[in-house]
Amino acid sequence: MNKQLCFAVVILGTVLGLAGTDLVLPAIPGLPDSIPGSLSESQLVLASFTAGCALGLLVFGELGARFPQKQLIIAALAGYAALSFYSAQSSTIMELVSLRLFQGFFAAAPAVFAPGMIRTLFDDRQALRALGLTGSIESIVPALAPIFGAWMLTFSDWRASFYLTAVMTIALSIGWFFMPQFREGQSRVSDDAAVIQKNYFALLGSGIFLRYALSQAFTLGGLLVFVFGAPTVITKVMGGTLSDFITMQVIGISLFIVASNSTHYIVDRFGSEKTIFFGTTMAAVGSITVLIYSLVASDYDAKWLWFLFAFVNLGLGFRGPPGFYRAIIAADNSDARGAALVILFVFLTTAIGTAALAPFITVGLIPLAATACAISCSSVIVMLTLPSLPD
Repeated sequence: MNKQLCFAVVILGTVLGLAGTDLVLPAIPGLPDSIPGSLSESQLVLASFTAGCALGLLVFGELGARFPQKQLIIAALAGYAALSFYSAQSSTIMELVSLRLFQGFFAAAPAVFAPGMIRTLFDDRQALRALGLTGSIESIVPALAPIFGAWMLTFSDWRASFYLTAVMTIALSIGWFFMPQFREGQSRVSDDAAVIQKNYFALLGSGIFLRYALSQAFTLGGLLVFVFGAPTVITKVMGGTLSDFITMQVIGISLFIVASNSTHYIVDRFGSEKTIFFGTTMAAVGSITVLIYSLVASDYDAKWLWFLFAFVNLGLGFRGPPGFYRAIIAADNSDARGAALVILFVFLTTAIGTAALAPFITVGLIPLAATACAISCSSVIVMLTLPSLPD
């Protein structure tokens, strides 16, 4: 099997994991009309999946450092497919919430293993390009999957997205039987006692690893906190429409794709460290300009966000692929654990920032911009204070 086909199969797993939330999203408001439960319980359908993902990241990160990852990912995909099918059979919302916890657990496996597998497939320059393409694909899924999920609701009910996920995951798990065995993580250096003893606590005590993991989490987390709060602020406070939010997202995602797929050229010219710092700083400056606009504008116009927030997306595009890749290298052949911690840091940053902002979300643009700015600027502080890998 050629490298490009292997790469496609690896990325399809992460896409299906993302779809576990985004395909279901349009059906959430109407769940209480279909099965017993309340609207507040419907929100737990999303929260339980996220909680399951967080647990799965840690568990599969540890398992991936000890056991063959091909077998692990086949088992995880089979579990994800089975839980998707059983979720569609739920008779109450709380029963669905319980099943979604386990569904999210299995959905986390592809995201944990993908970066290390990409590192195994390609050399450094090709891996950067592959990670840029991965980021592009993963940024498109949250934008398109809810639209497809809403379309399915026009001719079916909330169960359709679960059945579709089950069928696609079963097909992908069958495809994995024909994949090669990846020599990832500790399996490549199983005789190295230092690596065998490496665990999550060792990574958490590594300033070099934390430099890339935390700066990645703060840059992406600041962006996500703003995106999660923007629809409410734009439509309820700024006098804009949902179309303004969609336009902001389309512009931002488009620029992110351009930047993330050209970052390997910049790394060739200036090196990884300068590229990561440049992208980190650009994202922080973008957040600062949004905050300044929120403080000085007397009459808000959502169209300004189309322009100002674009710099945050550009910055993430430039620093995302090399930043993630350097985090995996800094994990010192514990690729699965390293990837798991980076993604977990992103989850925690986004969840804490969103929760802290929630009581003030209807106040206006200032609290939203200030929260996102504080998180994004923290990534610059991390880059300036923690040690780096040799370029």
